[in-house]
Amino acid sequence: MNHSSPRACAPAVGIRVRGLDQLEQLGRAQPLTPACDCFYFLRHGQTAFNARWIFQSIQEPLNETGRAQARQAAQRLAHEPLRTIISSDAPRAWETACTVAAAHRIDPLPRPGLRERDFGALLGTSTLNLDWACAPEGGETLPQFMQRTHTALTDALALPAPVLVVAHGGVLHALSAMLGISIEMRLLGNAQPLRFERSGAAWKASRLLE
Repeated sequence: MNHSSPRACAPAVGIRVRGLDQLEQLGRAQPLTPACDCFYFLRHGQTAFNARWIFQSIQEPLNETGRAQARQAAQRLAHEPLRTIISSDAPRAWETACTVAAAHRIDPLPRPGLRERDFGALLGTSTLNLDWACAPEGGETLPQFMQRTHTALTDALALPAPVLVVAHGGVLHALSAMLGISIEMRLLGNAQPLRFERSGAAWKASRLLE
């Protein structure tokens, strides 16, 4: 892969994702109500386990492609009026956040509540048949994950705006459900900067393009 122009790692063709209806139902039952009208979201750059479609632990770092993606995301966000950068403290998200923050001269804020869902005994296995409704041994149930994420996002979006949240694919799914947005597959790639904007009572998400 050309590291000077890395492509986001989009969901694999034919991947089976189950349980999204339950995730969306939980999101509707506990909606987010940010005071701001605009914020940004960035999924971390690619890891070796992302590339292999494997459930990964919190400690999984960015690979070289992921670091290049983080640098490209920093370029795309360089001219956005960010005031706060808040990130999952997982190394892959934190390194991505620090790469973006350097261009803005902002100290990012680490938040454990923005970590990816803990899939417990499923770590190290394939994600190609992901079921969000599962209750993995030693991990988080979907309601537990949604509650934790709701609390963390509520706190994050109360900080001085515009806010950039740097986190994970699961957090993006939860965020979208809590805002009443059906997330499009093209928005789920690694290190793809997104802008969330409110129009009236409705929210929409769009990519920041080069």
